[in-house]
Amino acid sequence: MGISASQVKELREKTGAGVMECKKALTEADGDVTKAIDILRKKGIAAAQKRLRKTTSEGGIEAYVHPGNRLGVLVEVGCETDFAAKTEEFRNFVKDIAMQVAAASPIVVIREQLDKDVVDKEMEIYRSQARELKKPEHIVEKIALGKLEKFYQEVCLIEQQFIKDPAKSVKDILLELMGKVGENISIKRFTRYRLGGDT
Repeated sequence: MGISASQVKELREKTGAGVMECKKALTEADGDVTKAIDILRKKGIAAAQKRLRKTTSEGGIEAYVHPGNRLGVLVEVGCETDFAAKTEEFRNFVKDIAMQVAAASPIVVIREQLDKDVVDKEMEIYRSQARELKKPEHIVEKIALGKLEKFYQEVCLIEQQFIKDPAKSVKDILLELMGKVGENISIKRFTRYRLGGDT
């Protein structure tokens, strides 16, 4: 089946992918633009996963102050080059992450940054709750681990539901952006300020 220039143009406008990538994806999808978008997204995310070890010494810092001036956020997001840092997609992502931190109150960027004592304390609470329900010990551990995963999704920024699209996690959005810009991007740190109180 021949792929028309208008199909390639449409796919390029929707994804920002190169002409050859669009032609290949459309050929693979038998001309179906929606399927071709999915193919490109999967390839972009796969390529993004490979880039995760690249150094991110460029990037940007974004400040967000919630209306009313009682809540503020500073966030640092890194990328590989100054060129990527200046793209509209990257700048919008950094702004979105600042708003995410303001709205969803994460404690850390990734789960590995959580203090071991905090994780142990949560696990003990979840085990106690399961034991109160008179569950067998092997089920107690499964229940506790399941609740711990939900805890991670609440307090780890990268695992939270993305506020602008709850069907995706912040990590999904991050990997999609990495696929688009062709660089490793990392959320390095954030600080959340609340007037007269803790973060």
